Amino acid sequence: MSRPRRLDRANYLENRWYFLTICTYRRRPAFTAGAMVAVVLAQFLRVARDEQFELLAYCFMPDHLHAVVVARSDAADLHRFVRLAKQRSGYAFTRATGLRLWQESYFDRAIRRDQSLPDIVAYMLRNPVRARLAAASEEYPYWGSQIYSREEVLQFVSAERRV
Repeated sequence: MSRPRRLDRANYLENRWYFLTICTYRRRPAFTAGAMVAVVLAQFLRVARDEQFELLAYCFMPDHLHAVVVARSDAADLHRFVRLAKQRSGYAFTRATGLRLWQESYFDRAIRRDQSLPDIVAYMLRNPVRARLAAASEEYPYWGSQIYSREEVLQFVSAERRV
């Protein structure tokens, strides 16, 4: 079996869009209440602003977070952003609950120009429906965007396909 062909490093730096999946510690369902989602989201948004990233789209599932993040400068460092966001949100979560929030690592993927961004966001929004947490993406409360309204996100993905 051959390995997938990798792009030149310059292509990853050029795009600067990433798809992240960050799982909770022992896959514990930490995001089942709006208050806890709000605590964690506030820290991610603060770190995104400080580290020159934007959350194009995010979806909090009970035991993980999906996010499409965009670097807004050449100085933006994805690994630093994730480390700080996990650290600060984990601290806030632990203060509120007494529990550990995140597993040690995370999954990241650079989004290349030949990939469909609407398809990636649609995949995130269909996650709660596949998990039977909502009958339709629109009904699930724990997804959004730092820069777009929920309606704009739905319009963006529906241009490609129905969510």
